[in-house]
Amino acid sequence: MSDDIKKQFWKALAESPYVMIGATGEREHHIPMNAQLDKDANSAFWFFTSTDNRLSGGGPAMAQFASKGHDLFACISGTLVHESDRAVLDKLWNNGIAAWYEGGKDDPKLVLLRFDLADAEIWTADPGIKGIFKLMTGMTMKDGELGQHAEVAL
Repeated sequence: MSDDIKKQFWKALAESPYVMIGATGEREHHIPMNAQLDKDANSAFWFFTSTDNRLSGGGPAMAQFASKGHDLFACISGTLVHESDRAVLDKLWNNGIAAWYEGGKDDPKLVLLRFDLADAEIWTADPGIKGIFKLMTGMTMKDGELGQHAEVAL
């Protein structure tokens, strides 16, 4: 099951790459970020940000994700680290990113963070016919009738 749910997660994240992310253990609210995905890297994704963003220093972090159709949810733990490989920056750079940085790829405020993924809890919300009937009639739901849940290593 965990491989299937991981595939569902990566597909959903590719379709809508927006997450809420924050430093682990901090009391500050999480902030929305646009995850930059690389199909060849299944244990990391990246964020472009600026030096004045509270996450720019990196460190342990948590991200929350809800798919576009609200049928998959994830809480992901990992570590934000500065990405120093210029080839990665060049590969991920696009017009949507360029619009935020007056100096382009060499803007002094530009920071590229890699989120090295540790693990996640992923939930799917797919009740099936039996689950839908139970929800409509007020019958008691049992584990697994509304979807799947897995703790996975990413």
